Amino acid sequence: MTDVEMKHEDKPPDTEKPKQDPKPIPPSPTVEIKSNVALIERAVATLEPRFTMRVLRTLTALRKRLDDAVLRDAVEEVYPKESSTKKTLLSWLPATSSADHSMDIDTTPTPSKATSEPVPECEIYLRLLILHHLLTSPSTHGKAMELAQNTVSKMQALNRRSMDPIAAKVWYAVERTYELAGELADARPIFLAAQRTSALRHDDETQASLINRLLRSYLHYSLYDQADKLVSKTTFPASASNSQFARYHYYLGRIKVVQLNYTAAHTNLQQAIRRAPPAKVAPGFYQAVHKLSVVVELLMGDIPERSLFRHPVLEKALSAYYDIVTAVRTGSLSQFQATLSKHAALFEADKTYTLIGRLRQNVIKTGIRRLSLSYSRISLRDICVKLHLDSEEDAEYIVGKAIRDGVIDGRIVHEKGWMECGGQKGGYGPEVAEVFQRRIGYCLELHNQSVKAMRYPLNAHRKELAAAEGAREREKELAKQVQEGGGDLDDDDGPLGEGF
Repeated sequence: MTDVEMKHEDKPPDTEKPKQDPKPIPPSPTVEIKSNVALIERAVATLEPRFTMRVLRTLTALRKRLDDAVLRDAVEEVYPKESSTKKTLLSWLPATSSADHSMDIDTTPTPSKATSEPVPECEIYLRLLILHHLLTSPSTHGKAMELAQNTVSKMQALNRRSMDPIAAKVWYAVERTYELAGELADARPIFLAAQRTSALRHDDETQASLINRLLRSYLHYSLYDQADKLVSKTTFPASASNSQFARYHYYLGRIKVVQLNYTAAHTNLQQAIRRAPPAKVAPGFYQAVHKLSVVVELLMGDIPERSLFRHPVLEKALSAYYDIVTAVRTGSLSQFQATLSKHAALFEADKTYTLIGRLRQNVIKTGIRRLSLSYSRISLRDICVKLHLDSEEDAEYIVGKAIRDGVIDGRIVHEKGWMECGGQKGGYGPEVAEVFQRRIGYCLELHNQSVKAMRYPLNAHRKELAAAEGAREREKELAKQVQEGGGDLDDDDGPLGEGF
């Protein structure tokens, strides 16, 4: 018989890939607000402020997703039907028309209505959300001002310590409301009274927020003396959050740079950069700090690194400042004046125009230093032409000051009208030592703060102690075995081979 070829059934290839767990769908804003209200009530009931802090950490992302419908649904679901607080909160929101209700198609089950009145902290939290929502549209700034004043009166009347973390956020919204309305000076007495009260109550978070609000108010109107007096008369709480510390160091940097204390200003700005949120989370603050930091570094005689201007968040914002850095680095006074006039509006908006104007002397010094390295002897007329100065007398005065300050090594021959340049300065001296001492001090301060900020796992030292005890036990057992079996080699008389 002939063999019959058996045909195998074609099995479908196993093309099914392991199913991946779908990403969790983020909750809707209404659901998130209801869960936050539950956490606030839990914080008040258990006297645990960490639950309130967890709610406030979501405020930045949540307020971007708010609208009238979300806030109205949240208030409807949080408060019972006949609640007077509910009617008050809904009065700050625009009323819905019947056409809007007719167009809604409800495909979800109706949520259960609340049966009890929430704690007052929940009302202040909802007022904060409504206030942030009203500030997004210029047409509702008037209503936002009324809500801000009403909320401040409500907080002061309630006077509850469990409300302090939420109050710190409310003060920021109140300050923003007055600033957008152009009445920031009118809010200053309110902030001063609230700051004194929070200091007496040892409310660190609210006190830190109010100090920053006052500093911003003073600097907005260029009242640097009053801001400096406020800093000297108050103590910023050490337990404040990193975001409050970042703002505080930024304002200190602005005060110090106006007072010509560039070293202290640079230190404060570096602290603000370190404590600030990531660049993509708070790009505006990140750009503002770096703009001022670049100017301060130039005033100190340093040149910022080129990689700073290539940062994706800073590249566009620092383009004008890069032109200024280029002019200072090359010592071209004409390029510096052209760049300053070209971007004058931007520098005025950033409030750095006056500081950048101080860099003119730095540009001239850099140009003179480059000329002293290129020429052994050069006339004052040529210096005037190359640096675009007004007259030879100005060039003589500027060169004489540069020689006296130690910028260049040379002398002026007045009879012949030229400058004779000496050899290049050595790499040693008191100036170099001072620079190294400043860098060493900064590194030591950075190391100390890094050590303070470290976090260690609980009971980690016990594992090391247990491991050390185990090692000692093994050493004792090994020593005991050696002592017990020490005579085995001497007693072994077995055959060792033909060679022995």
